[in-house]
Order: sequence, then C-alpha cells, then structure tokens
Amino acid sequence: MKHLGKMIALGMVIMAVSGLAFAKSSGIDKIKKAGVLKVGVKEDVPKFGYLNPSTNQHEGFEIDLAKAIAKKIFGDETKVKFTGVTAKTRGPLLDTGEVDLVIATFTVTDERRKVYDFSDIYFTDAVGIMVKKSSGIKSFAELNGKTVGVAQSATSKKALQDGADKAGITLKFSEYATYPEIKTALDSGRVDAFSVDQAILLGYVEDSVMLLPERFAEQPYGAAIKKGNTDLLKLVNGVIADMQKSGELDALLKKNGLK
Repeated sequence: MKHLGKMIALGMVIMAVSGLAFAKSSGIDKIKKAGVLKVGVKEDVPKFGYLNPSTNQHEGFEIDLAKAIAKKIFGDETKVKFTGVTAKTRGPLLDTGEVDLVIATFTVTDERRKVYDFSDIYFTDAVGIMVKKSSGIKSFAELNGKTVGVAQSATSKKALQDGADKAGITLKFSEYATYPEIKTALDSGRVDAFSVDQAILLGYVEDSVMLLPERFAEQPYGAAIKKGNTDLLKLVNGVIADMQKSGELDALLKKNGLK
C-alpha cells in the first residue's frame, strides 16, 4: 500500500510539473515554436489596418505596431502573419486560437475586459458621423428620424443611441459587416449617415461627403489577448511603453496620417 501511495504521489507530481510546463509553453514559447506571430488586423481601415489592393500588402499604424511586437519576440519584424478581421469576427478568431492577439481598432470597454485581456491604450478616438454633402444635414440634431449605418458588434451604435437619447431625437440603425459596405450604402442612399470612430472615417473622406462636428464616447484602442496569456500581455505592454518613451509611437502615428 505504501508503494502504491508513493506511485500515486509521484504521478501527481509529474502531472503538476507537466501542467506547469504546458502553461509556460502556451504563451510566448508557443509563438516562438510556431515561428510566427499571428495577428488579427483590419483590412478595410485606411491609416490603421488596410490591405492595399495595388500591392497586396498590409499597411497602417496597427500593422506597424504588430511588426514591432514580432521584432521584439523574434528579432525580425517580418515574422508576423496577418489575418483580416471585422468587428464581428475578431473575438471568435481570438477565442479559437487562430490568432495570438488582435490589433484591430478594438475599443477597450469594461464589458470586453471580462472576456479578454487588453494591452495598455495605444490610441484614443471618439465616434464620428459622416454624411453626404448633398443631404443638407449639418448637425447631429438634423439626423432625427434618419438611418445610420454602423458596423456589426461595434460600439458606435450604443454611443449614438446614448447621444440621441440626450438630444431627444430618434435614430434608426442598419448594421453591416464591413466599413466599405457602409460607405457604399451611404453613397447609394440606403442610409443617411455612416458612423464609426472618427479616425476611421477620415480614411473614407472624399469630395461628396463631410463629417459632422459632433463626436461621441471616447474610444480607447488596445490589443486584445486571450485571458491568462500574461507573458504575451506583459511583452506587448513593454513594446508600447518603449515606443512611447522613444517617440517611435508618435512617429508612426504621423507616418500614417493620424497625428
């Protein structure tokens, strides 16, 4: 019996050690073993995350940030694999492990912190509104009874609804999977306005449209990481802090027309 007890105890120790080893390898070690950092990014947001159809290359501020994180891990900024995400798909792709982290204009909220770990804030924006110049709409109040196009699972809808409640106006909403779809809906007259974070809207500005002066609900952006992946979270925060201290973060914002 004593021998059996020792065997059981030894087995439990081995399992515990194996569990610790697995836990350790589930973060940065796992990424290193894969040989590439998998990052979920936007592909339809000029200045942040955009798949340039002319070059078939990803570009934008968040792309540059992802490359800086890859360089910290591997010493090589090219060891990064980008996966296009939308506001609706970025969470599920992180949940399933198809990406290691998401850097995709992801607004940090208390509700989202319950599901994911977020890095320190690297950019802060606010929700804005775009309308066609020909519509004659020049203020938020003039959207009373109008339809606003927003992205699925984005924070824009709640921000505008809260603003409408305070202003005593009524808004209707139409949700779309991507920002180009919303812009097309605006151009064709299927919606009266296009709303998302102001910096994102700037990527869709052209002669026939304008931005309303009002802005709603501060939108702080952070990189989203699976709960418990503390070593990766610490590394990402370190990269952001170093880039802020060195001035590199500001330089990248200016490079991408965000400052």
